[in-house]
Amino acid sequence: MTVAIRSNDNEINLLRRSHAVVPGGIHGHQDVKLQWPGAPQFFSRGEGPYIWDVSGNRYIDLLCSYGPIILGHRHPAVEAAVGRQMLQGDCLNTPSPLFVDLAERLVSVVDHADWAMFMKNGSDATTLALTIARAATGRKKILVARGAYHGATPWCTPNMNGIPEEERANLVYYSYNDTASVDEAVARAGSDLAGIIVSPFRHDAGLDQELVDVAFARHLRAVCDTQDALLILDDVRCGFRLAFGSSWEPIGVKPDLSAWSKAIANGYPLAALLGNDRARNAASSVWAAGSFWFTAVPMAASLATLDVLEKEDGVSRMNSIAATICSGMADQAASLGLKVNVTGQPTMPYLTFAGETDREWTVRFAAECARRGLYTHPRHNWFVSTAITEQLASEILDITGQAFQAVKRAGAPT
Repeated sequence: MTVAIRSNDNEINLLRRSHAVVPGGIHGHQDVKLQWPGAPQFFSRGEGPYIWDVSGNRYIDLLCSYGPIILGHRHPAVEAAVGRQMLQGDCLNTPSPLFVDLAERLVSVVDHADWAMFMKNGSDATTLALTIARAATGRKKILVARGAYHGATPWCTPNMNGIPEEERANLVYYSYNDTASVDEAVARAGSDLAGIIVSPFRHDAGLDQELVDVAFARHLRAVCDTQDALLILDDVRCGFRLAFGSSWEPIGVKPDLSAWSKAIANGYPLAALLGNDRARNAASSVWAAGSFWFTAVPMAASLATLDVLEKEDGVSRMNSIAATICSGMADQAASLGLKVNVTGQPTMPYLTFAGETDREWTVRFAAECARRGLYTHPRHNWFVSTAITEQLASEILDITGQAFQAVKRAGAPT
């Protein structure tokens, strides 16, 4: 079912060299052969809404490096802020003043936040959130949704190779949007419940996305209040794509802790944990540090990113253009008699073909898009950036329309 994308000896040589010195050639989610055979494995550069692979093919980017690129690649305002800070220094003995500036900025933007801490990866932020919840309550059990992705550390990695079962001993599982399953998990945790971690909406890899039921979100808040536990919102993937603030601000549900990364610095390595005053003493009592957690350049990038998003009303513009793309794809498929599901938030959509068994037609569709210069993903939700203009949205729909036609000609069920 794979549709080949143009490649050359440069990529073939890089793959050969990589397999000689890296276990498996490429590790983690960026090993495309595990998810999307035939897709380009190496990219050479990005600019605005575009990326170029090492074979010279240009694509409109609807993956955004799995989420971090929110303003487009190498946004001028972000790059200018980065350049200024690079002249001053990056990895210093202690934090730069930007450490305080950014903490103040995030606290001013996110309604539930009274304080901020910084690290490098989303896994750092979610893991620290669990640690603080346990320190705050003196308890061990954390409720986690089945199938949810919260990072790549032992307690949450989706691959259990090398992970002792004991790493999961204090996790209790519930089903997303199922209040009865939450109540059952609370009963199993008993008097040892420290917190509940939840994503803003269900975006499990490879599955149709599921928006949050407001009643479910409010139920989690009520359970935590009743049980004196902490509600943790994993905003690592969704942060600043659903709202300019916490992703649950529009539905009026405030977590005690929220984990952030990806889009907060437009591609520069940074993560944050935000919390309310209830968790402040516990946060100051735990040991949380890393050699590169306090570097100044990513903080300069983050401050610039937040400024651009606010001044340009970036989140609202993204949502409007993304909604046009999503509805347009659904209409295109319907006009051809193809049964597809376009799910998730418009700025983080995911498209699948109904009834397929192993995403075979979704893979084919992604490859057909890539051949025409549009980079999506068949097993992960996509991301829209502010660099996608109305004109580019029209170009995207031209490509997806052609891709749907190619998939139908190849025999996709109608």
